[in-house]
Amino acid sequence: MHKFILSLLLLSGNAVADSSWSFTLTGASNYLFNGVSQTDKNPALQPGINWDAGNGFYAGSWASNVDFGEGTKLEWDAYIGYYTELANGLGIDAGFAQYTYHGMSDSDKLNFPELYLKLAYAGFNLNLWYSYDYFGFGGGHYVIMLNKTITLSDNWSLLLGVDRSTSTDTDKYNWEGDSSFEHWQLMLQTQYRGLDIAFGYHDTSLKQRWGDAALLLSVSKTFNW
Repeated sequence: MHKFILSLLLLSGNAVADSSWSFTLTGASNYLFNGVSQTDKNPALQPGINWDAGNGFYAGSWASNVDFGEGTKLEWDAYIGYYTELANGLGIDAGFAQYTYHGMSDSDKLNFPELYLKLAYAGFNLNLWYSYDYFGFGGGHYVIMLNKTITLSDNWSLLLGVDRSTSTDTDKYNWEGDSSFEHWQLMLQTQYRGLDIAFGYHDTSLKQRWGDAALLLSVSKTFNW
């Protein structure tokens, strides 16, 4: 999958005059995936590269350290999608992502594909993700997220968000015996000397420690060319 994405990036980058690249490096106090820690509550370093075709199509790759307690140490993903904005201001973003995991011989059993659809309008974002083989367990899984970004000043904004993760087959994958759980967040966002900074609070309805309430700090720097 990664070789396919990189080949597509190189070929399309030469073909589209308005295409552009960006590289983002993020440091985070925790890697929260829908509120669930992927690093056993430890910090994460997350590089990502993105290619924008200039006509709505894009593709890229993203990685992060992880700690699942059984030797899996790296998540490395690839994605491809299309974004457009309608005349009424509605933004539509749809695509496909492939999650891969590394660190020991069996880590790749966790690999899974995902389809996504994101709608944006007037500061609201409605995002949907679906996988038919969540974390390689063979069961379907979907996430519905609703976010609202509130502008506080010229350089500050507040992100409010809630999402629900649901397994369609609890015999294949479940959340503490249930089919679903909820996650909510409140994040202050700003920029300082070219850095994107976010700090806030996350919590879930899960009872085990990897879904505990958490304070999250992330700092990102993006390079464009």
